[in-house]
Amino acid sequence: MAQVLRAAAQKSIRTLVRANGEKWMHTTSPAAAQVALSRFEQDKYLDYDKQEHILKIVRDRLGRPLTLSEKVLYSHLDDPKNEVIERGNSYLKLRPDRVAMQDATAQMALLQFISSGLARVAVPSTVHCDHLIEAQISGEQDLKRAKDINAEVYDFLATVSAKYGVGFWKPGSGIIHQIILENYAYPGVLLIGTDSHTPNGGGLGGLCIGVGGADAVDVMAGMPWELKCPNVIGVKLTGKLSGWTSPKDIILKVAGILTVKGGTGAIVEYFGPGVDSISCTGMGTICNMGAEIGATTSVFPFNHRMQDYLKATNRGDIADLANSYKNLLSADPKAQYDQVIEIDLDKLEPHVNGPFTPDLAHPISKLGETAKKHDWPMDIRVGLIGSCTNSSYEDMGRSVSVAKQALEHGLKSKSKFTVTPGSEQIRATIERDGMAQILRDIGGVVLANACGPCIGQWDRQDTKKGEKNTIVTSYNRNFTGRNDANPATHAFVTSPELVTAMSIAGDLGFNPETDELTGSDGKKFKLKSPFGDELPADGFDPGQDTYQAPPATGDGVNVKVAPDSKRLQLLSPFQKWDGKDLVDMPILIKAKGKCTTDHISAAGQWLKYRGHLDNISNNLLIGAENAENGEINKVKNQLTGEYGGVPEVARQYKAKKVPWVVIGDENYGEGSSREHAALEPRHLGGRAIIVKSFARIHETNLKKQGMLPLTFANAADYDKIQPSDKISLLNLKGLKPGSTVTCEIKHQDGKTEKIELKHTFNEGQLEWFKAGSALNRMKELNK
Repeated sequence: MAQVLRAAAQKSIRTLVRANGEKWMHTTSPAAAQVALSRFEQDKYLDYDKQEHILKIVRDRLGRPLTLSEKVLYSHLDDPKNEVIERGNSYLKLRPDRVAMQDATAQMALLQFISSGLARVAVPSTVHCDHLIEAQISGEQDLKRAKDINAEVYDFLATVSAKYGVGFWKPGSGIIHQIILENYAYPGVLLIGTDSHTPNGGGLGGLCIGVGGADAVDVMAGMPWELKCPNVIGVKLTGKLSGWTSPKDIILKVAGILTVKGGTGAIVEYFGPGVDSISCTGMGTICNMGAEIGATTSVFPFNHRMQDYLKATNRGDIADLANSYKNLLSADPKAQYDQVIEIDLDKLEPHVNGPFTPDLAHPISKLGETAKKHDWPMDIRVGLIGSCTNSSYEDMGRSVSVAKQALEHGLKSKSKFTVTPGSEQIRATIERDGMAQILRDIGGVVLANACGPCIGQWDRQDTKKGEKNTIVTSYNRNFTGRNDANPATHAFVTSPELVTAMSIAGDLGFNPETDELTGSDGKKFKLKSPFGDELPADGFDPGQDTYQAPPATGDGVNVKVAPDSKRLQLLSPFQKWDGKDLVDMPILIKAKGKCTTDHISAAGQWLKYRGHLDNISNNLLIGAENAENGEINKVKNQLTGEYGGVPEVARQYKAKKVPWVVIGDENYGEGSSREHAALEPRHLGGRAIIVKSFARIHETNLKKQGMLPLTFANAADYDKIQPSDKISLLNLKGLKPGSTVTCEIKHQDGKTEKIELKHTFNEGQLEWFKAGSALNRMKELNK
C-alpha cells in the first residue's frame, strides 16, 4: 500500500488510482493539457476532459439531470463505475485537486503528515500564514511583531513545506481564502482546506470544502477523501441588486431562513437570473459565509463575472478553457434540488445579523426598534471592515464611497474604525488607488493582511472584559466572545458599506436608507447609496512577493522541532481500542446550549499553541456552560468530589486511567473546522461525545481521532443524564454501520436505565476507531 501511495504522488493528474490500487487512464484533450493549474504550478494542468469522462460514467448510471454541485463532485469520484451515489446516505470516495491549510491548522496537519512517513505530498498543497498576527497598532507594526513572536512556528512551516513539496505563503501574504480566490480556485475545482470558510472559492464556481487536518493528510498522502454524499439546497435568485443592498445581504437572509444548522449535510447551490447581478468576489462572500449555516459548501455557476475576475487575476487561459466546458460548469435543465429557497433581489433589504449568532437576521429598517426592545447597547464602539468575507476591491470601493461623502460634510467616524485587507494584492491596490488613505482620513486604522479581530486576534484596549458594548463588523461569525474574548460584546455582522455608514453615525439604530446625518456645518444630509468598481481600472498591484515555492526535492531540508518547545510538539500515536466496552465513565461536563468549536477549543491567545497538543489541551471546553451549575470552566471531579477547571479535571481522570465522556446539546461543534476540538478530548483521555446533534466537520474530526461521536436516538434523553451519572457504552464489538449503541446510565442512587444512541460510522470509519485513529489506520496500511 505504501508503494501505491508513493507512486500516486508522482503520477500525472490524468491517471486515476483507485483505493485498491487499480488504475485506469483516458486520453486528455490537447487543449486541457495547455492550461496550468496556476502560475505557481506550470507542470500541472486543468483537466476538464477527465472530469467529463468520469461524469459520463455517472450520468449513464444515474440517468437523471444533475445539479452543478453534483457534476463537480461526482466528476472527482475515485471509482465512478461502482461508487454508491445516494444523496444524504452513501459515502463518496473522492480525489480532490488540491489542499490548502492556514498556519494555525497547518501545524497539526503537517505534524500528522510527518508521522505518515511519506516523502512528498501527492497533490498540489499550500500553507498560508494568516491566523497568528494579532491586531494591535497598525498593519506594519503588527506584522513585524508577529514575525518575531511566531518565528519558531513560521520557520517550522517554511521548512516542513519545503521538505514535503508544499507552497508556502509567508506572513503578510493575506488571508488564505482571498489568496485561494486570487490564485488557485477555478470553475469545477474540488479543493479541501483546513478552515471552515474554505467555501469562499465557490465564488469562482468550484467546490471548496472545509475539513480537519486529518482529512488533509489523507489527500496529501495520495489517498481518496471520504465525504457523505450531500443533499443539494437550491437558492433561486431573481431581480437585481441595487442601492444599499449587497451580496452580503443574500447570505444574511439565507442564514435567517436556514439557521446555523439548516444547511448541515447539504451543498447550497445558487442559480437563477439574479446571479448575473453579483460580482465574482460578491459570490465569494456569499459562499464564504455559507459555513455559518452548516453547509458542506456553496457554489455558483460559471458566468461572465467569473470570467472577468479570472482575466483580471492573469488567468485568462483558464477563463477561455472554462468557456468551452460550460455544460460541465452549470446545472442541467430540470435538475432536482432537495429544497429550494427563492429570493427576489429587487425586494431584498440590507441586513444586520446578531448579536451572538450569525443567523439572527434583522432587516436594517427593523434593527433599531429590535435593539431597543432587547436593550442592546445602541452606541457602536468599533466598526470593523475587511476579513476573508468582505475585503475585495469592490467592497473597499463601496466603503470608500460612503467615507468620501462623510468627509465632504466634515465628518469622521464616531466609532473606532479598522480595515483588514484580505491580501497583499488588495492592500497594495487600495494604497495605490488612494482608497486606503480615505479610510484613514475618516479615522480608520489599516491592519495587517490577516484574520485579526475576525478570529479573536485582537488586542482590544477600549473596553474591559465584562463591559456591555456593541461592535459592527463585515465578518462572518459573531459567537459570544469570538472577536475580543469579552462575553458582553454584542457583535453584529453586515456588509462593509453598512458598517462604514453605521460607524460614521455611531448608532446601531442608524438606517442610511432613511436617516440623515448632521454635517460639521450643522446642515443635515443623507448618504447616497454606495458604489464601487468591481475590478480596478488599472489592474491589480501584486505588492510584495510573499510566496516561497517548494524546491524540486526535499532532500537536505531539515525540519526541527525542539524537544523543549512550548509551541511545537511531535505527535505520539493514540492507543488502539482494546476491544472492550467502555464502562462506568464519569461525565467530564454536561454542556448546556450552544457549544461551538470556540467553546471547545478557544482561539485568540491559544492560537500560539496550535502545534503543541499538550499545551493547547489546557483550553479544553473552558468556554462551555456546565449544565450542573450554569458556570463556565467549573466542573466536579467525580473521583474526589472537588471542583476544578475542565482541563484540570480531565487530566486528573487521565492520570488515574479513567476514560470519560462529554454530554452535549444541539449542533455540537458548529463553527470552525479546527480539529484541536477533537484532538484535545482524545489526548486528555476522553472516549465518547454524546449529543443531540453534531456539526458536520466536528463529527468527522472526532471519528478521525478515534473518538465515538454518538447522538441520542431520542433527543429528550439528554434530560435523563445528570452530571454525577456514570455512563457505560455496551456491545461495542457489535458496532457496525446502521447499528445503535446501548448506553447504560448509572445514577448516583445506584439506579440504572438504558437508552439507545445512534452513530454514522461506515465500515472504513469503524477501522479508525478500532485502530485508535485514522492516522494509526494509515500506518497499518503502509506497513
